[in-house]
Amino acid sequence: MMGKKNLEYGILNLKWVQSYSKFCILYAVFSTLTSCTSVAQKSTKPYYEDLAKLRPKVELPVEPKKNDTVKEIKAPVSPTKNINAKVDIVLDSIDRFNLTRRFIDGFTIQIYSGQKKDDAMNMMKKMKEEVPELNANVKYEQPKFRVIVGRYFTRLEAQSDLLLLKRKFSTASLVPEKIQLK
Repeated sequence: MMGKKNLEYGILNLKWVQSYSKFCILYAVFSTLTSCTSVAQKSTKPYYEDLAKLRPKVELPVEPKKNDTVKEIKAPVSPTKNINAKVDIVLDSIDRFNLTRRFIDGFTIQIYSGQKKDDAMNMMKKMKEEVPELNANVKYEQPKFRVIVGRYFTRLEAQSDLLLLKRKFSTASLVPEKIQLK
């Protein structure tokens, strides 16, 4: 009984393998035929054809000249719905909110992050020697020291400095940070 099931399974498996191999062969032939493309021949003489005789001819009507002495007077338009007072209230509240803000979301470039203060100070010295036009700061956030460069409001602003620092320091990366407003 057990042998009969194995035999049936073997026959079904053999049929599946045969149909799969036929599929693979047909797929290979089909993909070969569809990948063949014809190449157009390039002519040495440029193509030119004059289609002016086939284009329709349109004649625009001649507009009469207006007298220069007559001026059109437009009636003054008075606003019917005035929202300036409402907009002023909203703008004032935004202004008050902005005056109370001390920090804004921005970015800095981090060139070192580690637990050794000496390494951070050495990296800052190297940074000042390599790229003196950018200011580097050592920042301690327990338990690590970070050497950061610049204060940028957008990624786009930081991109040029980041590319410059990546050449000198392979560990340079752009880090989101709160920037203190003055």
